[in-house]
Amino acid sequence: MTWETVIGLEVHVQLATASKLFSGASTTFGQAPNSQACAIDLGLPGVLPVLNRKAVDMAIRFGTAIGADITQKTLFARKNYFYPDLPKGYQISQHHGPIVDGGSLDIELKDGSSKTIAIERAHLEEDAGKSLHDDFQGQTGIDLNRAGVPLLEIVSSPSMGSSEEAVAYLKTLHSLVRCLGISDANMQEGSFRCDCNVSVRHQGQPLGTRTETKNVNSFKFVEKAIQYEVQRQITLIESGGKVDQETRLFDPSTGETRVMRSKEDANDYRYFPCPDLLPVHIDDGYIEDIRANLPELPWQTRDRLQKAHQLSRYDATVLTSQTAIGQYFEAIIGYGVTPKLAANWITGELMGMLNKNNLEFQDTPIDAKRFAPLLQRIEDGTISGKIAKNIFETMWNGTDTVDVIIEAKGLKQISDEDAIKAIIQQVLDENSGQLEQYRSGKDKLFGFFIGQVMKLTQGKANPQQLNGLLKKALDT
Repeated sequence: MTWETVIGLEVHVQLATASKLFSGASTTFGQAPNSQACAIDLGLPGVLPVLNRKAVDMAIRFGTAIGADITQKTLFARKNYFYPDLPKGYQISQHHGPIVDGGSLDIELKDGSSKTIAIERAHLEEDAGKSLHDDFQGQTGIDLNRAGVPLLEIVSSPSMGSSEEAVAYLKTLHSLVRCLGISDANMQEGSFRCDCNVSVRHQGQPLGTRTETKNVNSFKFVEKAIQYEVQRQITLIESGGKVDQETRLFDPSTGETRVMRSKEDANDYRYFPCPDLLPVHIDDGYIEDIRANLPELPWQTRDRLQKAHQLSRYDATVLTSQTAIGQYFEAIIGYGVTPKLAANWITGELMGMLNKNNLEFQDTPIDAKRFAPLLQRIEDGTISGKIAKNIFETMWNGTDTVDVIIEAKGLKQISDEDAIKAIIQQVLDENSGQLEQYRSGKDKLFGFFIGQVMKLTQGKANPQQLNGLLKKALDT
């Protein structure tokens, strides 16, 4: 019988508020340990939490964007469990009546197909602190700066059937929360973390026992963790064993998951209404005001760019994977650059260089105003695409404009027809043997002659002109 994979994802999105969910303490990343944990975050006697209204707004913004119902009377509960980095001994979260109920996201897969992933709920909760093991031999350090940071936990239905679908869903969700401005979704800083719920079953059978792999913080690691866990479960069952419901961790160094703890059920957490927080009442007008002020959503931008500029679906999808990329593309074509050329360079050379240097797109050292003239010089024949790539690297590492670099290095493309003809004739005269072989049927030598001309011109001969002129000279 064929095995079927069933995947559901729980994503913790840190909301981009300046202060925590129930206190005025800062949420700035990277500060000295325990410098941003106030009395409310620690749950000291006599303190009272006060709900951050901006966090509520952001949750509603997300819910309206995915077509969900907004719960108009929503409650907070205490989720009781013990961890060393949970100072109060409970987490303030939402259990019954989450603020976002339902909704869906459409994902696109590599083969061009699409799939709708249902979202069961999204609820507000505070983060716990962080346990630090590496810096303390035989001991654990506790940093409570994250305690109380606002999170939106987004829970999908168990409707994904492969690691590819899971990653496509995550990337779509990542793009959306950034577009909405509700999170920077920086995975390295823990602003966008994923718990992977995975089970396997034979087709048509009831759901199998699932495991949860916690806090996976990169798309690549999510893919590897799911693939490993699927194979582990299948191998275990086929060898006569059974899958235990448990929480696991993914080890990037080995590509394997390992047991963290046995999985608790919901009643193990002992939820009960938080006595310190009143119910939140949200009226229709408040929701509609937020809905009316949503930005253009990533899939809307994708469809618009594809239709307006005759882009491929792939190019349009990549260009709208982050709001910053789409804005950069539209700024470039605003300078008159052909959309397809702009798309090729942004998704190719520019994003490749950013990945190589481990930079976010918004951190590119070449802004659109400085980048556009490079592409204009390709289009007007001043430089070739190959020379442009060398100029691009120079621009990346400096502040000179493309025209300054072309002039300083003498990189202007040779487009004078008579000059190219003269160099072609020189190459033919110096390589009479190869010329005779070409004319006797060895067509592959065409590339040899191209290379010789380019060598003499230091790569500056106009490629389109050279191909035509060389072909004519060889066949004469």
